[in-house]
Amino acid sequence: MTSSARPELSGKVALITGASRGIGYGVAEALVARGDRVCLTGRGEDALKEAVERLGADRAVYVAGKAHDEAHQALAVERTMEAFGRVDFLVNNAGTNPVFGPIADLDLDVARKVFETNVVSALGFAQKTWHAWQKDHGGAIVNIASVAGLSASPFIGAYGISKAAMINLTVQLAHEFAPRVRVNAIAPAVVKTKFAQALYEGREAEAAAAYPLGRLGVPADIGGAAAFLTSEQSDWVTGQTLVVDGGIFLNAGVG
Repeated sequence: MTSSARPELSGKVALITGASRGIGYGVAEALVARGDRVCLTGRGEDALKEAVERLGADRAVYVAGKAHDEAHQALAVERTMEAFGRVDFLVNNAGTNPVFGPIADLDLDVARKVFETNVVSALGFAQKTWHAWQKDHGGAIVNIASVAGLSASPFIGAYGISKAAMINLTVQLAHEFAPRVRVNAIAPAVVKTKFAQALYEGREAEAAAAYPLGRLGVPADIGGAAAFLTSEQSDWVTGQTLVVDGGIFLNAGVG
């Protein structure tokens, strides 16, 4: 996006975790495209620098670190406030899925890591954003969950369980943070990212054929949903999980 084509600043600011690429970056693109400014987090500093360059240094800053690290969470919120003076929106996208196999043989230390990154970190960011700005000024939180949290998920059970917990975390936060802050979740099916590559690599056409809409998701699909859930058009929506799945759940019926 060239500077001359950029929209006027909206005055709103978002903190987006796990945003150097994939879904998180897709969300950042969507929010910057409507005039928001953003703070991106992630583990890789080089990737974050590149993301900020693409979005524009006048619209984006970054903080590198591990999502489950409370010091990193505090620093990310502090940096957002220092750079932009506010943090209206939080998008909890950081996640991990380091194991593939039956939960009967799941290493419990791995399970703890999945929950620390996918659930506990989201709660930590929500707490810190709430106290830094949203409690007094309002805003919105969007948690990136997954359709894996809505049904059995063979071979990615730990991930699915963590996303089910994230969906319930969304409900709990929505109840407690109302009426100042709206809290919703997005549950994507397979989106074409490096994170999900193992689910479709080498067989994308076959994987896409299972979707009534005939394709896998792309980060912009989730970016658009996040833009809606952080907009005035969703001002009466809270505690909900928006399934963005290309229609894949339509195949769960009988017949």
